[in-house]
Amino acid sequence: MELTKMSDMTRLHQAVAVGDYGAVKWILKKGLCDPNHKDPDWNDRTPLHWAAIRGHMEVLHLLLEHGARPCLVTDVGWTPAHFAAESGHLGVLKVLHALHAAIDAPDFFGDTPKRIAQIYGQSACVAFLEMAEPQCRAHRLAGLPQDERDPDWDAGKSRLQRSLRSAAPSTSREERRPLWGAAWRHPGAGLLPSRDPVAHTRGHRAPSVTQGPGSSVLLQPSSQS
Repeated sequence: MELTKMSDMTRLHQAVAVGDYGAVKWILKKGLCDPNHKDPDWNDRTPLHWAAIRGHMEVLHLLLEHGARPCLVTDVGWTPAHFAAESGHLGVLKVLHALHAAIDAPDFFGDTPKRIAQIYGQSACVAFLEMAEPQCRAHRLAGLPQDERDPDWDAGKSRLQRSLRSAAPSTSREERRPLWGAAWRHPGAGLLPSRDPVAHTRGHRAPSVTQGPGSSVLLQPSSQS
C-alpha cells in the first residue's frame, strides 16, 4: 500500500496500518477515533482488520483492550481472521480464537478463514484452524458468550446479493468465485490471476494493483466507486 494513498483513512486506521504503536495508543487514549469505525474507502475495514493484515501483535492487543470487535466484517464479509489467514499471521489467529471470536465465519462467497489459508498456502494457519473450528462450534453448543454478530452485515449482504443478481443474473456461484465478485464492478479485475489476493479478498471494490518487492501486491484504493 502506498502511504500517499492513506489520506482517506482515519488517523487511527493510518497509524494501525503502518504499525505506529505510540500513535495508536495516543489516539485511543484521547478518544479521537472509534476503534470500530469502518472505512468506506477501504471496503469497510476497521482498524482491527489492518492489524490482522499487517500482523502487528502489540497494536492488535491495544485495539482489543479498547473495545475493537473481531466480529465486524468488510463489504464482502471478511473478518480480521480472514485477513490473518490470507497473510499467514498465526499469532493473530491464536489471539482471536482465545477471545472466542468466530474464526469459522464464512464470507459472502462461503469461504471461511481456513479456506482462505488453504488458497494461499498458509499451512500453519490451516493446521491451527482445523483444530480451532470444532472448538468454535463446541463453544456455541456450550452457550459460551461469543461476539459474532455484525449488525451491518445482514443488510449489506442483502444489498450485495441484489447487486450481483442485477449485474449478471445468469452467472452461477462457482463461476463468480473468486474473481467474479471483483469483475462485475471493476472489469479490469477480471484480468487478474485467479489466486491474486486483491481480486479475492476485496470483492466487488477491487483496488488497482502494482507489483512490488517483498509481497505479492501493493494496494491502492480504486478511483472507481
